[in-house]
Amino acid sequence: MLTVNRLDLADARTLIAGAAEKAREIGVPMCIAIVDESGNLIAFERMDGGKITSVTIAQDKAFTAAAAKKATHDYNKVNVPGSLAFGIHTEVGGRISSVGGGLPVIVDGEVVGGIGLSSGTPQQDMDCAQAGIDHFETKRG
Repeated sequence: MLTVNRLDLADARTLIAGAAEKAREIGVPMCIAIVDESGNLIAFERMDGGKITSVTIAQDKAFTAAAAKKATHDYNKVNVPGSLAFGIHTEVGGRISSVGGGLPVIVDGEVVGGIGLSSGTPQQDMDCAQAGIDHFETKRG
């Protein structure tokens, strides 16, 4: 028997609030996706002006971070020709993202979900995702 810890809707809204606050600060409207530990969507927000293509990209980044238990930018480092991991982005029906902006949400050393952002540069997406996690951790106490 397994016991599974996962984010709830209130947690997801907290993550979105922190990420959206950072997005407003930098002036880039984002698409923000929060998933549970298995990569299934809990909550999503497309800020006014968030890119249409970013709806899917943000969800794939969150999926990758949670399901693979690693940041999407970690895949970026190894998804290059000649690397044994080259082509990882084609796996799982193309849902594995190697673009920065997806981070696992970790509580007590366990991945309980993922956050994915898209609409800015990869660095802006990463910064806003981290802001979401920082806000979540502050609220958790």
